[in-house]
Amino acid sequence: MSSLVPNGKPDDDEIPPPQRPPSPPPHTTFAARGLHAPVFSSFTPRNIRIPSPQSMNHIAWSCDGKKLGAVGVDKVVRIWNPEKSMEVRQATMFSGGHLDDVDYLAWNPTHPDLFCTSSQKDRRIVFWDARQSRNVQTLQLKVSPSQLNYSPDGRTIVYTTSSRQMYILTYGKEGEETKEQWHLSNRDPIPASTATFNHAGDGLVLTHQLEPTIRVLDYPSLTVLHSTPAHVGGCVAAALDPRGKYLASGGHDSIVNLFDVTEWICVRTITACDNAINALSFSYDGEFIAIANQGTYIDICATETGMPLHRVPSIGPAQTVAWHPSKYIIAYCGQTKIREGAPPPSAWISLFGPGMS
Repeated sequence: MSSLVPNGKPDDDEIPPPQRPPSPPPHTTFAARGLHAPVFSSFTPRNIRIPSPQSMNHIAWSCDGKKLGAVGVDKVVRIWNPEKSMEVRQATMFSGGHLDDVDYLAWNPTHPDLFCTSSQKDRRIVFWDARQSRNVQTLQLKVSPSQLNYSPDGRTIVYTTSSRQMYILTYGKEGEETKEQWHLSNRDPIPASTATFNHAGDGLVLTHQLEPTIRVLDYPSLTVLHSTPAHVGGCVAAALDPRGKYLASGGHDSIVNLFDVTEWICVRTITACDNAINALSFSYDGEFIAIANQGTYIDICATETGMPLHRVPSIGPAQTVAWHPSKYIIAYCGQTKIREGAPPPSAWISLFGPGMS
């Protein structure tokens, strides 16, 4: 299998095929529902390497899917237009907002040019407009932000920190301000490793790396509505199905659970993966889930059956994975393995899907 992998993947990194679970009920299959799944095995990854001793930490698509942003190797934010070019030198560079390495990037869900970035080292969240080179606003924090998540209306951000606490930012005017901007909320932090808004914006899903349960909170009251057991060793990743049917959770136990969001019961367990989960992402139609993990591959599984469909090779463990908002394309990133006698490690970004080879 390793000889088929493009871009010089080493032969000693043979990727084991995922174990196939029992056949699903016939009515849940693509054929029974009149759907034609992409032939994922006909695609090959496109790998972009960036010389750096550090990892590319995070990658994300703009809401219209025309821009792809990546951060992690330095103080710079890189934005590509993949339909035109993914050459490293063709990236638009945004700098001057951070004093240290950038960790995370999130796009405003209501505007394809607005995004924000965060750094744990300089303790900043910086707001950008892709149409201008200078940042729009900088917030200096007293904590180290690790992840950012917008509300559906783009006017609230929840962010979690390296000390596993969740804080809130709100957009608007305060006092005698003449224009709207982002403000730190004075609400007490809540323990969490990840925080995700539901599609209506009136609820939050919280996970914690050291806790086995997923908590569902009302927003803005922050009252706990549900607390659901998920992963024995702690929950490290969560994603909401775009259709609003499922929440996927991933843990150190290599298991992905799918919860029905009306009853908050686990309706499906995906055990295809062999390593601790890093990140999860649903395709735009909710039919597929991509699973990034500590191994050198991404698993793509069918949401309604849990069946593994394809194991996508990667040139290192992927820190994150993100489906395009309207195409069957995934983006993922990380760092090549450190090998004795081999070239120094490099950061990388990969695209997989139709037209990306």
